[in-house]
Amino acid sequence: MTEIAFHFNAPDKLAYACRFARKLLRMGDPRLSIAGPAAVLDQLDPMLWNMAAHDFVAHCRADSDPVVLEASPIVLLCDLSQSPHHDVLLNLWDLVPEGFEQFSKVIEIVGRDDAADRQQARARWRHYAHSGYNLIRHDLEQRGS
Repeated sequence: MTEIAFHFNAPDKLAYACRFARKLLRMGDPRLSIAGPAAVLDQLDPMLWNMAAHDFVAHCRADSDPVVLEASPIVLLCDLSQSPHHDVLLNLWDLVPEGFEQFSKVIEIVGRDDAADRQQARARWRHYAHSGYNLIRHDLEQRGS
């Protein structure tokens, strides 16, 4: 069964997504799919390439050349059916994405100061819980992340 983890109280969801992707990439395993609306992925894409002066997170878009897509450990996509791998999904959609259960692990990031985002996260939490998934809670304020 897919493992679902909520990371609560992120001061900046996209900045946290970048740090999470970098951490996973440095671990060398597993592969990451980042799913969300095109407008959000358009913001995230340059952030991953420009994390710091000499730091970036190599990635590609789901519509990249098949060779690049297969070689990339991180893929940005709007449609989960386009994912070339099914290890970890970082969900940036407001809703539970259709097909999430094909991934080994789903990460949900919840902003600290956005009431609408927190409300949408509660709805996703309820969906997963009612579907029988064991939910893991990470409070980023307590961890200092």
